[in-house]
Amino acid sequence: MIMNKWQALALASVFGLPAVAYAEHDGQVTVSAVRGDQLASYQRKGIGLYRYDQEHDGVVISQAMLSSRFELTSDWSAHTVLNAHPDPELTVGFTQAYLQYQPLTASRYKWAVKAGGFYPKMSLENPQSGWMSPYNYTNSAINSWIGEEVRAFGLETSIKRPGRKFRSNHSFEGFAAVFKGNDPAGTLLSWRGFAMHDRQTTFNEQIDFAIPHSFEWTQLDKQAEYVEPFEEVDGRFGYYVGAHWDYQKKSQLRVYYYDNNGDPGALNTRTGQYAWDTRFLSAAWLYKFNKQTRIIVQILNGKTAMGTNRGVDNDFYSHFVLLSHKLDQHRLTIRYDYFKVSDHDDWQFDPNQSRGEALTASWRYQLSTKWQVGAEYSVLSSDAQNRPGMGFNEHNSQQQLQLSASWHF
Repeated sequence: MIMNKWQALALASVFGLPAVAYAEHDGQVTVSAVRGDQLASYQRKGIGLYRYDQEHDGVVISQAMLSSRFELTSDWSAHTVLNAHPDPELTVGFTQAYLQYQPLTASRYKWAVKAGGFYPKMSLENPQSGWMSPYNYTNSAINSWIGEEVRAFGLETSIKRPGRKFRSNHSFEGFAAVFKGNDPAGTLLSWRGFAMHDRQTTFNEQIDFAIPHSFEWTQLDKQAEYVEPFEEVDGRFGYYVGAHWDYQKKSQLRVYYYDNNGDPGALNTRTGQYAWDTRFLSAAWLYKFNKQTRIIVQILNGKTAMGTNRGVDNDFYSHFVLLSHKLDQHRLTIRYDYFKVSDHDDWQFDPNQSRGEALTASWRYQLSTKWQVGAEYSVLSSDAQNRPGMGFNEHNSQQQLQLSASWHF
């Protein structure tokens, strides 16, 4: 696939740079033995909501990531994250690439600007390098979707009020960004619903899903049988704003409002991608009971629409509650997810209603600074009104078991 100009600009902002003064790299390779579910995965145009299925499980490379930081001057740095995935076919590409300006200043306030392709910092579940999670191997439904359909290709500015500089227990940080290249976000939620996995979409990638019967109707016959989530379709700028509050590293809150400002009637006839009008509010909270035990809660609530006169018009909602306890080199985590998509349009031939819930339990053991092993078991129950039209049951239950070994370098 060929990158659009906004993805190319994201990479050019990093690679079209002067000599690097200093560089640091870290990465991760995770090999997993997975027992998948009998339902074919969405990656294989099935209705399964996990990454793997019984036809494509076994021993797999579930993660291969290299995160790099290039220090150009005391104020300027470049950042890239390169990911490799063997499924559904071998893909190597960038999931982030941006240039950051963070000046050293005598002011008690700290500010920064970055340009390129990057995640909004709305997740407290994925704080590690490369947007990885130290908790479960399978991300929550919220952050599975963020990882596959949401990325900003643009400019972000932030300002921080560090508590220690003001002799306060409270720190605050504000974010504002404008971007392009995220117009089709919402496609998967409407025709597949939420899923649960750890796969991040690279800049130039497309994502498959089971083709609903409604695609045979004239109103949807121009839509491709896949989504390219980072394509620019309508020429409009989107934006997001966010706020962080931190109390002594014990309680952290992140609230974001995202709006891609999509024109739902715009269509790229060459690629079959519509511009979806997608907006949502995300609120994430982390609380540490003590050094060993913490809870993370996140809520996502939004709307998405596409087509002339908003022929597809849906609300979406999800929340999760995660409890994690660390004992010596062990970390035990359990998470409950709930998710749903509500259909509010008049296209009776295209039902988009779906809902589900899941329970995921994980154990991780740190063998050394470089090696970690672990296990995870997840169960998921879901309903989708478009499944009978494809010849499947509306309700399905799934489960997934995996044993993993990770090498950090």
